[in-house]
Amino acid sequence: MYYFVLFVWGFVLMQVGLGQNQTTEIKVGVVLDLQTSFSKICLTSINISLSDFYKYHADYTTRLAIHIRDSMEDVVQASSAALDLIKNEQVSAIIGPRTSMQAEFMIRLADKSQVPTITFSTTSPLMTSINSPYFVRTTFDDSSQVKAIAAIVKSFGWRNVVAIYVDNEFGEGIIPYLTDALQDVQALVVNRCLIPQEANDDQILKELYKLMTMQTRVFVVHMPPTLGFRFFQKAREIGMMKEGYAWLLTDGVMNLVKSNERGSSLENMQGVLGVRSHIPKSKEREDFRLRWKKRFDKKGNDEELNIFALRAYDSITALAMAVEKTSIKSLRYEHPIASRNNKTDLATFGVSRYGPSLLKALSNVRFKGLAGEFELINGQLKSSVFEVINIIGDEERIIGFWRPSNGLVNAKSKNTTSFSRESFGPVIWPGKSRVIPKGWEIPTNGKMLRVGIPVKKGFLNFVDAKTDPISNAMTPTGYCIDVFEAVLKKLPYSVIPKYIAFLSPDENYDEMVYQVYNGTYDAVVGDVTIRANRSLYVDFTLPYSESGVSMMVPLKDNKNKNTWVFLKPWSLDLWVTTACFFVFIGFVVWILEHRVNTDFRGPPHHQIGTSFWFAFSTMNFAHHEKVVSTLARFVVLVWCFVVLVLIQSYTANLTSFLTVQRFQPAVTNWKDLIKNNKYIGYQQGTFVRELLISQGFHESFLKPFGSAEECDELFSNGTITASFDEVAYIKVILSENCSKYAMVEPSFKTAGFGFAFPKNSPLTDDVSRAILNVTQGEEMQHIENKWFKKQSNCPDLNTTLSSNHLSLSSFWGLFLIAGIASFLALLIFVANFLYEHKQTLFDDSENSFRGKLNFLVRIFDEKDIKSHMFKESAVHNVSSPITQGSSSPLTDHSTLLPLSPAQNRDQFEPRRVSSISSGELFTEQVEDEESAIIQC
Repeated sequence: MYYFVLFVWGFVLMQVGLGQNQTTEIKVGVVLDLQTSFSKICLTSINISLSDFYKYHADYTTRLAIHIRDSMEDVVQASSAALDLIKNEQVSAIIGPRTSMQAEFMIRLADKSQVPTITFSTTSPLMTSINSPYFVRTTFDDSSQVKAIAAIVKSFGWRNVVAIYVDNEFGEGIIPYLTDALQDVQALVVNRCLIPQEANDDQILKELYKLMTMQTRVFVVHMPPTLGFRFFQKAREIGMMKEGYAWLLTDGVMNLVKSNERGSSLENMQGVLGVRSHIPKSKEREDFRLRWKKRFDKKGNDEELNIFALRAYDSITALAMAVEKTSIKSLRYEHPIASRNNKTDLATFGVSRYGPSLLKALSNVRFKGLAGEFELINGQLKSSVFEVINIIGDEERIIGFWRPSNGLVNAKSKNTTSFSRESFGPVIWPGKSRVIPKGWEIPTNGKMLRVGIPVKKGFLNFVDAKTDPISNAMTPTGYCIDVFEAVLKKLPYSVIPKYIAFLSPDENYDEMVYQVYNGTYDAVVGDVTIRANRSLYVDFTLPYSESGVSMMVPLKDNKNKNTWVFLKPWSLDLWVTTACFFVFIGFVVWILEHRVNTDFRGPPHHQIGTSFWFAFSTMNFAHHEKVVSTLARFVVLVWCFVVLVLIQSYTANLTSFLTVQRFQPAVTNWKDLIKNNKYIGYQQGTFVRELLISQGFHESFLKPFGSAEECDELFSNGTITASFDEVAYIKVILSENCSKYAMVEPSFKTAGFGFAFPKNSPLTDDVSRAILNVTQGEEMQHIENKWFKKQSNCPDLNTTLSSNHLSLSSFWGLFLIAGIASFLALLIFVANFLYEHKQTLFDDSENSFRGKLNFLVRIFDEKDIKSHMFKESAVHNVSSPITQGSSSPLTDHSTLLPLSPAQNRDQFEPRRVSSISSGELFTEQVEDEESAIIQC
């Protein structure tokens, strides 16, 4: 029994020991083009990765077993190899293929069999559209670099680029994303150039010559490096690698630019810029490079390690880590029952039960690999940093970085968050130039800008297409030509125009603009109005002239109809208010002056007449009555100021109306012209005809004219009642006939004159900025003075025809001041008057309140003998030489016998003395005194 137990225990221990050393083999397929140097480089990295991983993870219970298949650089062979691996080897995952073209069908097979397909070199965004969860990309999608390219384009101010790409899935996949990214920075892909994968030198040259005929000089190149090297070799041969050109390369070329052809390739690519995935330096990467080179060189190869080899290394590492975390219980295939009618291999295609759990584990893998941080998001490697490369000599100089978080940054200052072209530092462009290419050129070497100009019959001060009879050269003149020439001088580069006359029997400007669209002209210069329908075919610059379409009508003489023109300067409410205030001021002055000023005393009709006379005579300051009270003087002073303002305003407005009334427009409402079926003139060849028809004018009532003289003739012989034209033309006619015609409403909106260029022409923006510089300076005024007469002797039509009546709203503040001043003076006067006679209001007599008021009114009607005016008069009478030395005992009766307050109304009044004798004066005084004594 003892030995039996010992035997059993030993057997158990032996089985446990054997179990600890037991590992599970996980089959992994690899599909690559084994005859290419690229695949050889990557296979070496895969083998080293397996060796390194299990060297440091010897305790793992799983091992990757690699099964390699050759895709022979063929799409069908790649699919066949994947099918063989899935059906016969029953692999748990597939690494590969090499190209995007080979990947599409393989991805669909992987999706059907639930076998994860891990690719480290297929970068086309088109693969993502298959939307298979079993497609895992452990390299960057090509779409991840388009924002870096767009940022470079924006930093140098380029607006248009030409996309050059290989004609397959690899090339076509990036274009939609590149177009959108450039649009985000206000740039456009104006042309596309497709190069076949197997293109020969003649095909490449043919496409390059086409590019030379285009204006755009900024090219974005996306193609495999082998094709790219040949492309740049031919570009250099025909002179497209010289100053003025700008080349941007995607990482499809830049990632593999280090090859066995490196020396000659870089020689053909001098001055180009490119983007490339940034691989951070590390001790592990350098150690791997040395070991890789040692193993690879043993096979007699002379290649450089590339980023895809590093991606392959990291891919195997990530897969080995995911396999270890996945349960092997589901490591099997399930095969469906084949139908008798289906005899293909796909009928017995197995489905892996291990694939879903492996895919989940792979998605959770995180580590720092040789190529940087490894992290999958939705089956795609997380986007990282891109380097901006400038190829100079044999060097690939890093001049900047692009990060998803903060865009472009300087290579020397990685923390910079703002970026401009200066942040790159010195950039060497093609032709060893340090001048930043402007991004476009005149299409062909030595060719001038073909500029179409209209041949006009009239209005030649705008454009006059003159031809030299000797040299037969076109030498146009005019306002538009001078503006265009001034604008060209403001450009930061030289543009030499070649003017070409556009001959059209009906001067059709739409047809002339269309010549730019079909390539006959490079630009159109002249009195061309910016219109919506024309902008469908060309791009216009900013306008450089006045805009709008107005109506011009003849002036009629109204010299016999000015009878009541003197009433027009003021509106009715102002007339009524002014008249009321004249009466009111006269009334206020009468109240303030009645008791102290003899000029405002006397019979009622005399007092009323004096008050009105005084008030209205202030219009011309002709009043002769003296104003003696302080309050009245204050009121009159304020009122005189109001009257001064009113009179001056009336005079100015009346002068304007007298000028206007002599000549008035015959028509002011354009709708009356339609209603009365009047004939209308318009300039031939312009868009005004279509505008008038759209407004309701019948075509049969429209009469064209070709010049200002023809327009004047049509008005003179009564053919037309009004004419419609752009403001610029109307002002030319008015400058010569301002006494005959006037420009009136309406004013239809237009954009003014502009220069036309082809769609997306880089000249458009530069010329527009130059137009702003010209129009905002004195040069524009000099050009206008040169070609257009000043209307110095003509009234300002805008002011003339818009003269309005002056209304109360313009002067209500003045009337308010005058009213407040008058009211305050009245209030102070009444308060003083009541205070002086408060005994009358508050006495204990039996008189009623009405009787007291009547008594106060009678007191107000009497003279105020306490006023200094009457005191001076009395003193003058007493001290007169006629009465001096004479006295009477009756002269002091008024003092000896004081009167009651009720008797104040009977106080004697000194009478005015004129030419009377001393005896008469004395007798009159005695009679007054006796009368006073009797009353007492």
